Amino acid sequence: MSGIMAMLFASGGSQYTVVENFTASGTWIAPTDVSAIDCLIVAGGGGATMVFGGGGGAGGYRDLTSQAVTAGTTYTITVGAGGTGTSNNAIAGPNGTASSIALAASPFTTVAASTGGGGGAAQSVNAGSGGSGGGGSNSTGTFGTGNAGSYTPSEGNNGGAIGTSRAGGGGGASTAGAAGNTSGNGGTGATVNTSKYGNVGQNVGGTYYLAGGGGGGSEGAVQPVAGSGGSGGGGAGSTARTVSGTSGTANTGGGGGGGGFSAGSGGVGGSGGSGIVVLSYKINAGTSVTFKSTATVTIPTGCTSIDYLVVAGGGSGGGNAGASNPCGGGGAGGFLTGSNISVTAGTTYTVSIGAGGAANTAGTNATGNSGSASSIALTASPFTSIASATGGGGGGYQAVGGSGGSAGGTGGVGGTTPGTAGQGNAGGGTSPGGASGGGGGGAGGAGGTALATPSPHGTGGAGGVGTSYGGTFNSGGGG
Repeated sequence: MSGIMAMLFASGGSQYTVVENFTASGTWIAPTDVSAIDCLIVAGGGGATMVFGGGGGAGGYRDLTSQAVTAGTTYTITVGAGGTGTSNNAIAGPNGTASSIALAASPFTTVAASTGGGGGAAQSVNAGSGGSGGGGSNSTGTFGTGNAGSYTPSEGNNGGAIGTSRAGGGGGASTAGAAGNTSGNGGTGATVNTSKYGNVGQNVGGTYYLAGGGGGGSEGAVQPVAGSGGSGGGGAGSTARTVSGTSGTANTGGGGGGGGFSAGSGGVGGSGGSGIVVLSYKINAGTSVTFKSTATVTIPTGCTSIDYLVVAGGGSGGGNAGASNPCGGGGAGGFLTGSNISVTAGTTYTVSIGAGGAANTAGTNATGNSGSASSIALTASPFTSIASATGGGGGGYQAVGGSGGSAGGTGGVGGTTPGTAGQGNAGGGTSPGGASGGGGGGAGGAGGTALATPSPHGTGGAGGVGTSYGGTFNSGGGG
């Protein structure tokens, strides 16, 4: 099973504004007493193509306030991918994919931003439409339109019109792409409200932008200047067929830059930048925030220290080559806690959640796979990294369980393996004669030793007991 993490903003104020950035898909659990959130949702930007390729349109951009949520409910976060740039000049560049917050029940089912538009291509191919539209090519293809979701306010703008020696720029969240006969520049992205969402996006002179359009490609011998990418991660166009357009910046929703035209080959249109989802909400001091997927979190204004719980992914059970071979249970992920850790308000921490060990499918008497580490990482002081060790793999038949945060149980004949000091406990031993595998170690106790009965193979040992922490109960139990 995958790991988990909890962070408690322990001192310095009575209420805090928490900002969480999701740069990849995951889940979010609404903390205690949180009933509404503000959310910034940016879809993946559109990709572009070669030979007068129009710039890719930016991913749709939505800034939503006071969205009702239910404390304790798990919400699914989807971060859209950018469209992949292509060398095929007979098609439009691929669209990016949507970003969203989805809930299976009320108060809302889905809040989503539409995709970014694909860049226009040569050979009279029309540009793609989406959150923002792709730029038109230098032939007869039209530009793509924006605001595909018909939202108010609009989530994006149209791409730029075709030109004679330069393609149009992709649309951005704030402005349309420029026509190829003017500059072919990508449209400007939206200005981020940093007081609410922090410093996220492309920094241009101290102002942060998201969802900029990609620049259009040009024929370098006639028009030596291709379109530039729009502020907000848009990629620049190229002037030669041998040189690829610049890709949109990751986690901005920027459109990819269009490819140029010249003799030769080898280049591709720029890919669109992936999207991002940012949540902003208020919590009372002493409320813990639970993380079940990787994200970044900014220490709120006024907060001077944190308490934390870090649990790694658990190990998988041992595998065997025959139905009658006993195997040990997987060890629990390493379990670490800390309190009164000094932090600096405004500092951003990366929270990584370890995955559980993959199932052993080799069909052999092999030790199970370890889980991966969970951690809180910081690039500067007061601490560089707090990491939990991996969970141990379960023992295979006649194999000792793997070591880790807590050790895996023993399968068949063999001894136990101790857990990492301070993070877990040893796995359980085998039954007399090796008929049954031991239980995996847990954070609060060792795995159980297998019993000799019932005949013929006995009963596996119990997993170690988990440990309670700040409302996150029984974390780190063995298998």
